[in-house]
Amino acid sequence: MEASSAVEMQDGQKQGFDLGLFIGDLSLDEDTISDDESLDGLQAELEECKNDEEIENILAKGTKLREYTKGVENNLRQVELDSIQDYIKESENLVLLHEQIRDCDNILSQMETLLGGFQAEIGSISSEIKVLQEKSLDMGLKLKNRKVTESKLSKFVEDIIIPPRMIDIIVDGEVNEEYMKTLEALSKKIKFLDADSTVKTARALKDVQPEAERLRQKAVSKIFEFIIQKFYALRKPKTNIQILQQSVLLKYKYAITFLKEHGKEIYTEVRAAYVDTMNKVLSAHFRAYIQALEKLQLDIATSTDLIGVETRSTGLLFSRGKETIKSRSSVFALGERINILKEIDQPALIPHIAEANSQKYPYEVLFRSLQKLLMDTATSEYLFCDDFFGEESVFHEIFSGPIQVIDEHFNMVLPNCYDAIGLMLMIRVIHQHQLIMFRRRVPCLDSYLDKVNMSLWPRFKMVFDMHLSSLRNANVRSLWEDDVHPHYVMRRYAEFTASLVHLNGEQGDGQLDLPLERLRMAVEDLLGKLAKLFSKPKSQTIFLINNYDMIITILKEAGTEGGKAQLHFEEILKSNIAIYVEELLLEHFSDLIRFVKTRASEEPGSAGDKQPTVQEVEPLIKDFGSRWKAAIELMHKDVITSFSNFLCGMEILKATLTQLLLYYTRLSDCVKRINGGSALNKDLVSISSILYEIKKFSRTF
Repeated sequence: MEASSAVEMQDGQKQGFDLGLFIGDLSLDEDTISDDESLDGLQAELEECKNDEEIENILAKGTKLREYTKGVENNLRQVELDSIQDYIKESENLVLLHEQIRDCDNILSQMETLLGGFQAEIGSISSEIKVLQEKSLDMGLKLKNRKVTESKLSKFVEDIIIPPRMIDIIVDGEVNEEYMKTLEALSKKIKFLDADSTVKTARALKDVQPEAERLRQKAVSKIFEFIIQKFYALRKPKTNIQILQQSVLLKYKYAITFLKEHGKEIYTEVRAAYVDTMNKVLSAHFRAYIQALEKLQLDIATSTDLIGVETRSTGLLFSRGKETIKSRSSVFALGERINILKEIDQPALIPHIAEANSQKYPYEVLFRSLQKLLMDTATSEYLFCDDFFGEESVFHEIFSGPIQVIDEHFNMVLPNCYDAIGLMLMIRVIHQHQLIMFRRRVPCLDSYLDKVNMSLWPRFKMVFDMHLSSLRNANVRSLWEDDVHPHYVMRRYAEFTASLVHLNGEQGDGQLDLPLERLRMAVEDLLGKLAKLFSKPKSQTIFLINNYDMIITILKEAGTEGGKAQLHFEEILKSNIAIYVEELLLEHFSDLIRFVKTRASEEPGSAGDKQPTVQEVEPLIKDFGSRWKAAIELMHKDVITSFSNFLCGMEILKATLTQLLLYYTRLSDCVKRINGGSALNKDLVSISSILYEIKKFSRTF
């Protein structure tokens, strides 16, 4: 129907029906409108309804308004009648619904009244809650303030009050660990009474302070008597001081702290008593130890035991005992004395055991033992003083006595020490001890060790200069012996130099470089003077070779630290070996060597009478062929008897025979160039024969 209406509406639009016609018709039928009906706003309503489909259908169909109205009224009337019937049928339900609505209205009215009351009560409760909240905050703040006040008051009471138990322990208690804890508590109370400004205004102070002062005085007096008694125990003979310090005194170190804080005058007396006690005990201990060590000393050198001093002039070979004669080799040679550096950290000697075994030691061994004992004792005492007193100055006051005892002993020994090797060993010992103390991180002996080192070096240089002067001022005539073998002075020099080079090698500070160079120059000068006293140049050369070889051999024993002296002597040895080889060959083959050096190099066809001839060469060839083996045998015997070092002699013999082979080879070459020289071939000795002999002597030497 709606679709048809829409179509009709469209047709109506096409036919020209519009709202304006409808309005015109309405105005024409205005008389038909009842008086009680108002036309106000009709225009607006029509404007609103012009897009309505139903109205558009009506207008499209051209239906008269009145007819349409009547139809609508009829429909409404019918609908009304139908509705009335429906209401009549549902009247009971409506009555019931009405009653239910009325009951609900009553209930809702009651609920409204009740909720209104609740709202009023809730408002009242909210205001009460706010009041309670404010009161709660106020009470919380008061409670917090009261707790703070209570805490401070409680702490104040606890700090200021002196418990009866504390009084009993301080006055009548035994000094033990509990006593130390009670002292700490008393110290806190005394500090509290003195430091807190609020306490000074408290009335309780008048009652507590006198009691605290009496307790302080009693504690100080009791501690003083107890500590002094423990100090006296240190003076008893055979007391192990370190054990007493560690196991007894350190347990009561707070007593010293208490005295420092609350009894300074008494602390000063206690400190002085400990310093005096330990100074005397340790001084006596070191004095007794030094006296015991002096009985073990083995004298190594005197002022006459110098490199350049003649052995016979001292007469010591006859006056000294066997043990002393044996020790004389230690004056210049290091030997087993180096072991002291390998045993640097070994415990100190126990004198009575060594004396019971009749043992004697060079002074450097006693020196190491004394310094080792000093280091260990000083380390223990330094750490104890630092822990017990908390003052480094206590240690230095204590050890002023023991160090003075050691200095007095050392100052007596050092001026009489002429053992340069021993002095250098002591220098090395001090250096090693400095490293040990550094590793221990205990600096208490730094100045002492530096002082000892500074006193050892001048003495060493003085003794060294005595050795140097003995070489420079040596009596060459009295030292000379008609013997080409190594001289004992050169052996002394070599052993002395090797010892010092070996000892100073690890330090590498260069302090000995110049003195050793001066010593080398002096001994080389003396050696040259001694060599000139031999009448034969050959003997002079043999003497020099033997001594240079001996010096080099001993220097090599010092290891790779042979130094510049070794290189220097090796060069001189080579040049002297070359001189000896020429002298030995000239002794047996002088004509051959002179000919080779002067004529063998001349080429055939040279002008004048300088050209070698068969007549000149033939005697040389025949002479060599007749006695060369015997000459080599003689040279062999000469080398064996001349050189004490077989290895060196073998090298010299090899060099001699090699040089002889070179000379004879040049002679053979010369013969081949001479006119008619082939006639001499039958007399020439083959090179292979000479080589065979050389190898044979090399094996048998």
